[in-house]
Amino acid sequence: MTTSPSPLRFYPLAWLTASWLLVAGWPCQAQVALQIGQNFTGTTEDGNNPITPPDCNGAIGPQHFVEFINGSFTVYSKTNGQSLGRITDVKFWADAGLNVSGYPAVSDPRVIFDPATQRWFASQVDANATASDPTLYANDFLFAVSSTPDPRGAWQAFSFRADPDHGYFADFPTLGLDSNAVYLAGDYFYGASNAVGPGLVSIPKADLVGATPTVANRTWFGVMDYSVRGQVLQPAACFDGSSSGSVLAMGDIGTDSDPHSNMVSFAVLNAASHSATLSAPVSISIPPYEVPYNSDMGAPLFNPMQPDGTTTLQANDARLSAHVYAVNGVLYAVHNTELNGRIAIRWYRINAATAAVLEAGTISDPALDLFFPSIAANANGTVIIAYNGSSGNVYVSCYAVAGQTVNGVTTFGSPLLLQSGLVSYHDYNEVFSQLLGGPVTDSRWGDYSTVSVDPIDQSRFWMINMYPSGQDSSGTFGIWSTQITQLLTSSSYNPVVSLAQFGAQGLISWPATAANFTLQSNTNLSSSNNWMPVTGNFTTNNGQISVQVALTNGAQFFRLHQL
Repeated sequence: MTTSPSPLRFYPLAWLTASWLLVAGWPCQAQVALQIGQNFTGTTEDGNNPITPPDCNGAIGPQHFVEFINGSFTVYSKTNGQSLGRITDVKFWADAGLNVSGYPAVSDPRVIFDPATQRWFASQVDANATASDPTLYANDFLFAVSSTPDPRGAWQAFSFRADPDHGYFADFPTLGLDSNAVYLAGDYFYGASNAVGPGLVSIPKADLVGATPTVANRTWFGVMDYSVRGQVLQPAACFDGSSSGSVLAMGDIGTDSDPHSNMVSFAVLNAASHSATLSAPVSISIPPYEVPYNSDMGAPLFNPMQPDGTTTLQANDARLSAHVYAVNGVLYAVHNTELNGRIAIRWYRINAATAAVLEAGTISDPALDLFFPSIAANANGTVIIAYNGSSGNVYVSCYAVAGQTVNGVTTFGSPLLLQSGLVSYHDYNEVFSQLLGGPVTDSRWGDYSTVSVDPIDQSRFWMINMYPSGQDSSGTFGIWSTQITQLLTSSSYNPVVSLAQFGAQGLISWPATAANFTLQSNTNLSSSNNWMPVTGNFTTNNGQISVQVALTNGAQFFRLHQL
């Protein structure tokens, strides 16, 4: 055989011209088995939280699920869903050492658990919605880090001006992290409605998890240009110990009804230091998407349909409203688009290092509008997307869909209903506006859902959504509840293995998504007890795990064995 590299693909029990054999899997469509585990209602508007919308957000940790929404902070047992304590968001900040009781409002919560440091991180912003002078709209980032993996323990909170340069108002804050730093971003406004641009803060993680946490060495990158850095920044959540510093944003989230095909990517460099910088932005060409909701004059309104025939439920725009998830050098992102007159879901897999689009796809339904999606993935290539769906026959309900990436192709299965909505939803702002003879306003919904991977068992995903659970005591307007769901996943597939021969050496490779497989060798195929692990220098590059092996005389067999 030639000594030059000759990559080949082999099937089980296929003899080669050399005196050895490769036993491998064969390509097939991945199957993801889904089972609902814990599935319980969290907070209800009509009971212990009156704030609308709740901006439902939460994350799973080693022993607890934390629900952090507008108005309340709640810790649930991971084993049975029991509430272990609920406090207001204002009380949460006070307990963490930050008195916000005199603030007009705090809102837009985010919370994440970092397996690498075994700490929780949480954020909100404050607001002065009654300011008559636009210069008085300036607000602060509220940020906290836990002292232990138990979210019921001590936290250390900080408050700092969201825009120390101009005093612009930071709206829709986002939160991400990697091994180097924690990142906060905002969409900045002057006054109530004049959009200015995106802004970003980087905080060295070592400063946050030390004996005396501090944010004094944070880097503020200023308010930037939408046309350069994109709209609504989402710093990636890298829970695998990597340090990509990746940030994604959409090129346009709602200024017109035309198709758009641009996403922006850049990275925070030297984030572990006290002088982080930004890489140059990269414009990513993606399949065209259309903004599904737009309140600007002349743009279409693709609002979700409800069984009472109304379309006054707000489904937001085309922003990346949920976490960008980073796993094994791949960014997973999701947002809304419009397809055939209905709201649909667009998902992406993007190479974090090169910003190359590995995959992009659309999930749609011929009858349902699908909105406020969120995404997470594990190291085995299992992907979960959670979202709301509704139609003229279906109340706003909670759904999830699972996919599996095999050999670079992600295949999604059928949607799974997590919780059915009970009524057509109209919030008090819409109802009272109509009762008073004012203009018809939209009912706020969302603003986001969240999916997170269990840090103890990556085959388990947790998600939080919201659904309309009834009406107020007068029957005038709807009330919301949050739904917290655990999904147990299992995937079974045979990865395709490739071989390249270099004289007496062979390079065996298989997809990195098959990280739960180990390479074994055998000299006697008839003996099931002689399979031994292959040792060597295993490397991961371009989505492939590879190892170089010596090709000996006589029969030699190799196989991938699932752990």
